[in-house]
Amino acid sequence: MPKDSDKPGGGEDRTDSSEQSHSKRVWRGTPSPHRGNTPQSSPPRFVSAEELMETAKGVTNMALAHEIVVNTDFQVKPSEPAEGSLEKRVKDIMHKAFWDVLEGQLSENPPSYNHAIKLLAEIKETLLSFLLPGHGRLRGRIEEVLDLSLIQQQAENGALDISKVVEFVIGMMGSLCAPSRDEEIRKLREITDLVPLLKAIFPVMDKMKLDMANFAVSSIRPHLLQQSVEYERKKFQEFVEKQPNALDFTEKWLQDSAKSVLHEDQAGGAGGLPTPLAVHNHAYLCLLKWNHASDPFPETLLMDQVRFQEMQQDLEQLVLVASVLLIVYNTTGEAISGLPGLMDRLKRTIGVLLTEMHMPSFIADEALATIGERMCVELSGRLSEHGFSPFSTNRQSILKGQISAVTLPDNAIRRLIGSRIQTYLLAFLESSHRSAPTLPGGLAPVSKELEEIAMKFGRLVHFNKLVYSPFYQKILQEINLFPEDNTKKYSLIHVSKRPPLLDIYFHCKLLCIL
Repeated sequence: MPKDSDKPGGGEDRTDSSEQSHSKRVWRGTPSPHRGNTPQSSPPRFVSAEELMETAKGVTNMALAHEIVVNTDFQVKPSEPAEGSLEKRVKDIMHKAFWDVLEGQLSENPPSYNHAIKLLAEIKETLLSFLLPGHGRLRGRIEEVLDLSLIQQQAENGALDISKVVEFVIGMMGSLCAPSRDEEIRKLREITDLVPLLKAIFPVMDKMKLDMANFAVSSIRPHLLQQSVEYERKKFQEFVEKQPNALDFTEKWLQDSAKSVLHEDQAGGAGGLPTPLAVHNHAYLCLLKWNHASDPFPETLLMDQVRFQEMQQDLEQLVLVASVLLIVYNTTGEAISGLPGLMDRLKRTIGVLLTEMHMPSFIADEALATIGERMCVELSGRLSEHGFSPFSTNRQSILKGQISAVTLPDNAIRRLIGSRIQTYLLAFLESSHRSAPTLPGGLAPVSKELEEIAMKFGRLVHFNKLVYSPFYQKILQEINLFPEDNTKKYSLIHVSKRPPLLDIYFHCKLLCIL
């Protein structure tokens, strides 16, 4: 029976969808269709199909290793064809044909075990793959009971008791499975008919394979954390050597940041040149205001583009929430500051109404009008409960109008909150995570959410600097603002070299298990 196309409950396993999207984005995004917008740093070079395949494989492996390190929730998940698709129909037809043939063979007199023995061979191979090097006794027991040549002789002589063999298989699965699979093993023991039982064994085994793969991921994560910096840097260097213009957008990103910082310093009356570190931190902040629809993302950050985009959306929502809460506080006065839980309740209400703010169907004016109405209702009720003066109609109109005005491009309150959040994030990067920076005024109600985003942002930036610092240093040296001696002072944490275990351990332990 073919291993993937015919195996019941089968189908190829795949890694988490986010890993696939990242690896495709890395490969498709560099070089990018936007290349025409930027002068190429090197003339195009023709490469062979073999070189392209090798490069694609290296980038995919790098993206997978990066995803495991950065995404603590990373898991290997099964891939199933879409319901109603041609692939799904073909798979169902092939599986049904196989099981019909098996049932027909076992119904013969005497029974024919050709297909059943093929299934047992596949089951044996799978059980052996679950064993660790120290499981010598279990390995010997499996080899003994699932001796295919002996089973074949017993079948030919009419002495095969296949029910006992299958019973042994279920017992061995129960010994090797994770505790979360115990209930499924129990259900297997309740099935009495042979064909339905064999049919039910394979989906459970597929889940056990995923359990083993995810156990392997959790086991190798500490090793990846130790070695991923050198591994990613090495793989990216190999990619750059095959694609000479592979850093065009990264160069533009840093150049634009240098010009922006210099302009801001000059406008503020600051003397001297900005430091490379200031330029680099400012460049990372720019990623949180990126136009993903039109501006190509820096090549060195493509694997994290989705994460930066998610943080950008979270911050945009947080700016609106903090702006509305600041308006509410300024409109109602200090009376609400003493009401326990009120600000948290208002924050949750605003957050719920802004949940879909990045969906195409979202209408900002309507959402903010609804928020204004809800704020007035909440405030009127709570102020009355605690004996404060009623929330007058005039004050309600002022509150609604100010909340609705938050969407205007030049709204002073939203711009102020956005600027303070950027200041906080920049201070967080400059502190090197040693201590949390002082929270600017007006952000106290969203401090928890802002700190969570800052921690996530800081981790991504720190790891990115560790991996790509040699590339960034070279680019910064080529920017006319900085003399070479200045950029040499701009250094990141040095990570000691270690043996390239990833190329061996990573593939053998994780990918081959699938």
